[in-house]
Amino acid sequence: MFNEESQKAANEASTLGWGTRVKGFLVCMVIGVVCTILGVCCLFIPKIGVILFIVFYTFGNVCSLISTMFLMGPVKQLKRMCDKTRAFATVVMIWKIFALTLLFVILQVLAFAWYSLSYIPFASYK
Repeated sequence: MFNEESQKAANEASTLGWGTRVKGFLVCMVIGVVCTILGVCCLFIPKIGVILFIVFYTFGNVCSLISTMFLMGPVKQLKRMCDKTRAFATVVMIWKIFALTLLFVILQVLAFAWYSLSYIPFASYK
């Protein structure tokens, strides 16, 4: 699963043993995935579903990101995110989050404008 160089780098970065680091990674990753799926399922709950989605989905993503810090440590992970081999994946992840957020904010503003116009006589079609 992981090569010897990765294990050596991880052991130098922390006082945790390699087995403990892998267990921490797996536990956090599983919690993250379960919370993300649970968040999506909460969307179907009337009234509080969106709030529960936001909480579980955000917590799930944070847990998933934290899980990788068990393997290398937080500082080393941040440094290695910019390596040649990982730079593209980092940019895609950051761009995807930013672009989707921006897209949905714009869609929400347009939807609200359309909704508001529906209350003004002659401003909307019927």
